[in-house]
Amino acid sequence: MVSGRRKWIFATFLLCVVLAISYRWWLPLPGTFLLYSNMQGKADGLIVLAGDYAGYRIQAGAELVTAGYAPIALISGNNWYFGLWESDIAIDFAVRHGQSRELFEPFRHQATSTDEELQLLFAEALRRGWKRVILVTSNFHTRRTGMLVNRNRPAGLDVQIFGAPDRYFQPERWWWHRESRKTLFFEWTKLMAAMAGGL
Repeated sequence: MVSGRRKWIFATFLLCVVLAISYRWWLPLPGTFLLYSNMQGKADGLIVLAGDYAGYRIQAGAELVTAGYAPIALISGNNWYFGLWESDIAIDFAVRHGQSRELFEPFRHQATSTDEELQLLFAEALRRGWKRVILVTSNFHTRRTGMLVNRNRPAGLDVQIFGAPDRYFQPERWWWHRESRKTLFFEWTKLMAAMAGGL
């Protein structure tokens, strides 16, 4: 009995040593797994998903349009913000930070989930005759977005996903800041829910 307990303690100690030595390899994995991109080239239009409160998504979208990847950026957003449309607020923010208003077009909706938002956006893309679109979202949101795109993408529409950088979330060292740790936790929770058929 004592011998068995000693073996268990030694095995646990050895495992802790191995994990401590190799943490640079395995610790980043929960963060880097959230990343996904299938960017291939130019598109008929660009779509910036709602949900970014710091302006990184719309700035990335503006840079892609300016670089010639798409002629226009469709800015998604609902009116949860004291009755103001997030799409309009985001465009005003980008203009204040040096972007041309002509790069953007608001897409106002009442979606309450990424699933529902994508369904509305894809319907709008087809209505405009777009065959290929670039979808811009936050880097930590790209894996789940890719999953939801596969669930909702209509036939005949090619969707490329681009991840905008985030102020706090650095995938290779997600543990460095409280906001980054929170982002990882909540995004993994939503990813699990998406795998189960929600969000």
